[in-house]
Amino acid sequence: MRLIHTADWHLGRLFHTVHLTRDQEQVLEQLVALVAEVHPSAVLIAGDIYDRAVPPTEAVELLDDVLTQIVVGHGVPVIAISGNHDSAARLSFASTLLRERGLYMIGELPREFAPISLTDEHGPVHICPLPFADPADARYAYGDDSIHDQEAAAAAGVARALAAMPAAERRVAIAHAFVAGAEETPESERPLSVGGSTQVPAAVFGGFDYVALGHLHRPQRCGSDTVRYAGSLMKYSFSEHLHEKSVSVVEVGAPGSAPGAAGMAGRAQVTVETVALTPPRDVRRLEGTLDEILALGRTDPRRDDYVLAALLDKGALLDPIGRLRSAYPNALAIERPLYDQAGSGESRRPRPGVVGDLDLFDAFFRYASGDGMSTDQRTQLAAVVNALERRRREAAP
Repeated sequence: MRLIHTADWHLGRLFHTVHLTRDQEQVLEQLVALVAEVHPSAVLIAGDIYDRAVPPTEAVELLDDVLTQIVVGHGVPVIAISGNHDSAARLSFASTLLRERGLYMIGELPREFAPISLTDEHGPVHICPLPFADPADARYAYGDDSIHDQEAAAAAGVARALAAMPAAERRVAIAHAFVAGAEETPESERPLSVGGSTQVPAAVFGGFDYVALGHLHRPQRCGSDTVRYAGSLMKYSFSEHLHEKSVSVVEVGAPGSAPGAAGMAGRAQVTVETVALTPPRDVRRLEGTLDEILALGRTDPRRDDYVLAALLDKGALLDPIGRLRSAYPNALAIERPLYDQAGSGESRRPRPGVVGDLDLFDAFFRYASGDGMSTDQRTQLAAVVNALERRRREAAP
C-alpha cells in the first residue's frame, strides 16, 4: 500500500509580518500534483494544519480548496489529525459527515478508539490517528488520572489503539509529538506543554509498522526508518534555512515481509521516498559586510528570497535594512554577529539565565514562603499555565 505522509502545514503563518498564504498555495499545488501522479491509498497529515487556533479566512479557504482537489478531484482519502497549533474542536467540525466523502479530520481524542481501515491486495492496513492533546485533556478523554505528561498521554493512546486491532494485521500510526532523540528547531516549534516530560520515547510506538509524525520541522527518522517526521511544508524561520523540505511517499508491503526478526513477528517491509517541495521564495541567511551583500544582490537570480543578513561591518551603519531592500526586496532581518554573539539565525538558543514560567513562579514562591513548591503544586500550576496557553491560542487573531 502506498501512502503520502506530510505534516506541519501551518496555514496562515506570518513570517516577520509577511503573509505566507500565497507561497503555501504554490507549494501545495506541488503536493496535489504528486497525489495525481502517485495516486496513493491515502494522504496522512500529522498535525499543525493551521498556524493558530483561529486561522485567517484565506488559510481556511486554501485548506478547503486543497482537500477538495485531493478527495473529490482525485478520489484519494485524507486522514488528518490536530497538532498543538490547531483548535481540536474546530478541526473536528462536521467530521462525521466528511467521513462519508473520504475526509477524516480527527481533532479530539476519542473515548473509544476506532481505526480507519484501508485495503490492498495483501489485506487491511489500519490507520491509527493519535491527535495532539495536553495531559489534562488525555486524562479526561481516557478516564485515567495517572496521565501527567506527554509520554503518558501518548502511551495511553497507543495502548487503546493497539487493543482495537488484530495483532496480525498491518498498522500505521499518525501522531503529533516530540519523539526523544529527534532534532528540534528551537525558533520554529512551540513547546508542547509546560511541566512534566514533553518528549515521548520512540519505543512507545513499537507496535506499528510505520509511524507518521508531525511537530518537528526537520524531516528525519527517529531511531528507526519506520518512525519518521515528514517535516514542515516550508521553512518557517531563519533557523530552518539549511533544511530541505519534502513529503514522504511510504510503501507498506505485505504482512511478514520485513527482514529478519521483524518479519517473523508479522511486520511489513516499509520503504520511504522523500519528494522535495520547492517554494517560490527560499529562506536564506547571507553573511558579509553590507557592501558585499549589496554587490551580491546585483546579480543574484534569487534576489526575491526571504533574507536574513548577518552583517560583519564594524561601527555604525545608516539604515542598513533599507539599503538591503534595494538589493533584496524581501530582506526581513539583520544580525550583527560581531556585537551580538547570541544571535545566529542558524541555531539560536535560549540565553543563559532565561527561565520558564514554572521556574520563575517557583522562585517567587520560595521567596514568599521560604520553601519551594511541592511536586503536586508544580503539577497543578503546570495545568493552569497550559490551560491559559490553550485560551491564548484560541483568542489569537
